[in-house]
Amino acid sequence: MTTSGGDPVLDVRELKVTYPGPPAVRAVDGISLAVGRGECLGILGESGSGKSTMARAVLGLATDAEVLGAIRLGDRDLAGLDEKGWRQVRWRRISLAFQSTASLNPVLRIGAQLTEPLRVHLDMSADQAEDRAKELLTDVGLGDWALGRYPRELSGGQRRLVLLAMALACRPEVAILDEPTAGLDPATRNRVLDLLGRVRQETGTALIVMSHDADALEAVADRVAVLYRGWLAEEGPARRVLGDPRNPYSWALLNARPTLASVKDLRGIRGSPPDPTLVALGCPFYGRCHQGREGVCTESRPPLLPPDGEDGARVVACSRGGVVALLSARGMRKTYPGPGTLLHRSRTTVVDDVSLEVREGEVLGLVGSTGAGKSTLGMMLVRLLDADGGTVTFDGADLLGAHGKELKGLRARVQMLFQDPFESLSPRLTIGEAIREPLDVQDIGDAGSRMEQVRRTITDCRLPATDDFLARHTHELSGGQLQRVALARALVLEPKLLVADEAVSMLDPSEQAKMIQLLKHLQVERGMSMIFISHDLSVVLRVADRVLVLDHGRVVEEGAGGTLLVAPQHPVTRALLAASGRDLLFADGHIPSSDQLERTAR
Repeated sequence: MTTSGGDPVLDVRELKVTYPGPPAVRAVDGISLAVGRGECLGILGESGSGKSTMARAVLGLATDAEVLGAIRLGDRDLAGLDEKGWRQVRWRRISLAFQSTASLNPVLRIGAQLTEPLRVHLDMSADQAEDRAKELLTDVGLGDWALGRYPRELSGGQRRLVLLAMALACRPEVAILDEPTAGLDPATRNRVLDLLGRVRQETGTALIVMSHDADALEAVADRVAVLYRGWLAEEGPARRVLGDPRNPYSWALLNARPTLASVKDLRGIRGSPPDPTLVALGCPFYGRCHQGREGVCTESRPPLLPPDGEDGARVVACSRGGVVALLSARGMRKTYPGPGTLLHRSRTTVVDDVSLEVREGEVLGLVGSTGAGKSTLGMMLVRLLDADGGTVTFDGADLLGAHGKELKGLRARVQMLFQDPFESLSPRLTIGEAIREPLDVQDIGDAGSRMEQVRRTITDCRLPATDDFLARHTHELSGGQLQRVALARALVLEPKLLVADEAVSMLDPSEQAKMIQLLKHLQVERGMSMIFISHDLSVVLRVADRVLVLDHGRVVEEGAGGTLLVAPQHPVTRALLAASGRDLLFADGHIPSSDQLERTAR
């Protein structure tokens, strides 16, 4: 890996760490990373991703595991050091702040634990070491009052600050910090991040900050590496990786984090982490990935390569080259005849040159007032309505140009959930027949397997799968139940894309909340993409990763939900926010500019 600070101070190549069994656990699986002088490398990953194990291995502390690979600190090879050699390197040249504060000695005062490495490794006198300890404690925000305290007399956050002070005590060439901001209040956390910035500038110490806190890494890191189950999924400039992740795991992880600028309901990554005792032959994330494909992703480990169109500063390990677009529409147009004579009839443009893209596993919100063209656009995207112009590519296929068996197959993978279930469901069919009908049309399976699929799907939609319920008709159900039947009908074919058109607008608030939660849950767990259409921006912001605002058939604004919430650019977006209960007016009654909104949000 490249560094942004010239030759690397620490260079790790093909690091593998395996804990003995039975069965053995491969905690770190072939990771290569480097960090330059004065640079900060952030390591992002869930619990169990291998961050702490990698830190211990780099400092020769993983003595209970088999460690393979090359580790160089400047011109020194660390891989073959004995304990005597490690004592010459640790603290003075490379240090580690552990995640657990249990690493502090409970029977020694903080002052004694801080001054010991200063006296042993820097040959400081007792007075010099004490002065340096006071300086360190002040820098991390504690003060010299902590010198005489025992660890048990400090809070968890204060003990973590002591560990940080100890790691920085000898001004090492490299400091590895394992979750340095975990358990800290926001003010203390920000003070620690400021300190790390000063340390880099004043001493040239290279930092490796391991964290699940993406916001902290965004504030302090130059580059970020994303780990999953001991495997390097993505690495590159912090702004690119955190702002526009390209590996499906990075994308899912960063979309699961809470932010102050978002009201989106939080959902974790679908599925469960793989068995740590099994080493994946293909992509380790395949079993949880929303765009994984048998054969493509399971035969060999994907190499680290630059995504298409990038300069090589960022590399991604993905069998499909990174997060890919499932549906791409360009120049969509639709007009209807207006009033006038047969020869001189005017035409009304409903959709006017709209282009959009929906990534694998993404929820795209389409929002606008009545008549903005949302439903018309949605029906054109699933080819329920012919477009006057434009192209639609779905999973590499030309959706608008498909015919016959190809179109029938594509329609099984693109489904629509309509606004009014009373209109979209036949009153002559039983509930079971209505849900089974798409399977009949597509001629999937036999009668028995179709009913099994109907029961599984209706259970997923939180409705009873009993014979009695499946034998009912639409007029026997409530509106909320009927909309979930319509959802089950749309999902019974297990589509890759669901277009939900005003799917909750006819429900009461309680049923609306249940339906939104159900939609988001099923979208995540099934790994499908969704286009969520609504006139209510507050509803869209609950589920969408990105939002397109339509007005008179044109896209007037596009952005992440948090961006639109705190800094809307277009008057239509501001009006929709105001209509949703978000007061955007300042005291003097005017609509604020984007700069004013951003300052207000801060």
